[in-house]
Amino acid sequence: MHDTRTLLEPDTAARLGRRGHVLDPAIAEGVKRRAEAIHDRDALRAELRAARKGAEPADRAAARAGKARLAELEEDCRTTERELRAALLAVPNVPADEAPDGGPTDPPVEIREWGSRPEFDFAARDHVELGGTLGILDPRRAAKLSGARFAVTVGAGARLARALAAFLLDIHTDEHGYREYGLPHLVTPETMTGTGQLPKFADDLFGTELAGRPLLLIPTAEVPLVNLYRDEMLDEGALPLALTAHTSCYRSEAGSYGRDTKGLIRVHQFEKVELVRFCAAERSAEELDVIVGHAETCLRRLGLHYRVVDLRSGDLGFSARRTYDIEVWLPGQDAYREISSCSDCGTFQARRANIRMRRPGGEKAFPATLNGSALPIGRTMVAILEQYQMADGSVIIPPALAQYAGFSRLAPDGTPTDTLTGS
Repeated sequence: MHDTRTLLEPDTAARLGRRGHVLDPAIAEGVKRRAEAIHDRDALRAELRAARKGAEPADRAAARAGKARLAELEEDCRTTERELRAALLAVPNVPADEAPDGGPTDPPVEIREWGSRPEFDFAARDHVELGGTLGILDPRRAAKLSGARFAVTVGAGARLARALAAFLLDIHTDEHGYREYGLPHLVTPETMTGTGQLPKFADDLFGTELAGRPLLLIPTAEVPLVNLYRDEMLDEGALPLALTAHTSCYRSEAGSYGRDTKGLIRVHQFEKVELVRFCAAERSAEELDVIVGHAETCLRRLGLHYRVVDLRSGDLGFSARRTYDIEVWLPGQDAYREISSCSDCGTFQARRANIRMRRPGGEKAFPATLNGSALPIGRTMVAILEQYQMADGSVIIPPALAQYAGFSRLAPDGTPTDTLTGS
């Protein structure tokens, strides 16, 4: 959501153009109509108040007519407000000036990389082949249950996924200061609107209805985490707030058919540990570095080679003003693939969700929100399988994760070996 005064400033249209968005000229007309409707309503209210002070019996008919006209003007105000709000909800966030120019087809702007690409003296397998050979992924039965783009993990694979979630949550809650939440996976359309999934991404969402009440499955825990504070006032002294949750996420992946149709890369249901932070707007750039660092910590503990890239303005998500993607190296694909996306949304989501903060002097403002994946369970498993594969088909489990899984190696047949004492 946008402040209309800022949105209609001369340079805003050009800034939105950096992300390929053309500002609808009807918005300026809507702002004008709203102002006129409010002016006419308030003027008539004042006129009726003044008339009531010295009203005579003969004035009663005029008073009734005035009240009827006032009702019409109040409805006009509500209508113009609804229409303007609908138009504003379709406008994406304005890119930060620091976001590099360009679009999705331009090469990413690499910031840094960590670790070295694993080198093999054999042909690297991808996670689909490895998962089948190890017996820890069962795509045939997943398709039988739900159709394409769903996954079933088996035995050590399911245990590894469970261990990853605990490993990641412990890092973020014990070391990074996040408060963990258990959240509903079904939320209201109002909740989805607050973080920007609606109305823009209605086709990407799965929904249902309960007793005539529409509910939608969350595409990320960012949605309920941010909306925990919808219509609330935060104290700036309590910021930054740091929230985390492990949830399943549900996405239709509209428009992505034909890509990554097998395995765990692009599925309709997946698990993820999400990070959300609230801070004063002027600190959002610093907080973006913080949240990226927290995601990087997880990858470094797992010993996974990755790089960080700065998304170009034309490739930003709808609610983001700046985004750093973390891309992990997948030897089986001979390519980097996104494993975490960390975004600074500025005050965009807070405005939509009516989240405010009170500064020490009593001034009210909108806080900034930030979010990041740290990390998705499936894609992290993919990276571990591919980067830690051995020539005999076995897979080494990173030591930091082995403490949670209870084993440090998967034999070629998928049997957990080198079981840790006390597991």
